Amino acid sequence: MPAAAADTAPRFDRLDALRGAAIVWMAAFHFCFDLNHFGWIRQDFYGDPVWTWQRTAIVSLFLFCAGGGQALAVRAVQGAARFWRRWAQVAGCALLVSLSSWFMFPNSWISFGVLHGIAVMQVLLRLGLARLPDAALLGLAALAIAAPWLVQHPFFDTRWTNWLGLVTHKPITEDYVPVLPWLGVMLLGFVVTRMRPQLWVGPAPAPLAGLGRWSLSFYMVHQPVLIGGLMAVQVLR
Repeated sequence: MPAAAADTAPRFDRLDALRGAAIVWMAAFHFCFDLNHFGWIRQDFYGDPVWTWQRTAIVSLFLFCAGGGQALAVRAVQGAARFWRRWAQVAGCALLVSLSSWFMFPNSWISFGVLHGIAVMQVLLRLGLARLPDAALLGLAALAIAAPWLVQHPFFDTRWTNWLGLVTHKPITEDYVPVLPWLGVMLLGFVVTRMRPQLWVGPAPAPLAGLGRWSLSFYMVHQPVLIGGLMAVQVLR
């Protein structure tokens, strides 16, 4: 398929719907987090497995879908201009997340969260890893997932080096999605989709699919809306 045709390639509703489901789950999680932040509930979001495992599952869904989306883009011979335009949107939003989190959480601002991770991993995929065969990518995925448990060093504990993921302890930050082990999840989404693109062909819940197509926009506005709403309620009480 020529690059121009890739810009009009049909959407895969099932993949969009899976991303949409992740967004709904994320919004519910963040709503509970915000309730805790304002003191309306009392939960340990940093240590209670009820919350930490939910976060792991949500991030895994997002990165698996991101990998699947890249596989479909490569399959459709997506043009470089469109890739870099979309990448710039993700990277720009990552910068906005860092700046806004610095104002709200100056001691635990987000230096490398999920959008930062997606931006770096997308470049790794499109500029090299996507050319590897499936078996090699599966091996790399396993190695990426295992690496933080096999290799750790204090050098990677600073804000400027912890993006790789080989830290001796988790940094104090509101969101942390380093390249390792999370690249492994994106690679799995890429390989599964490249091997079985038909998994995403067929009917899917329209509301979730529609939401999944606007995932970045929703991600950027949902917390200001939730926090603003809770602040308004708090003032009016």
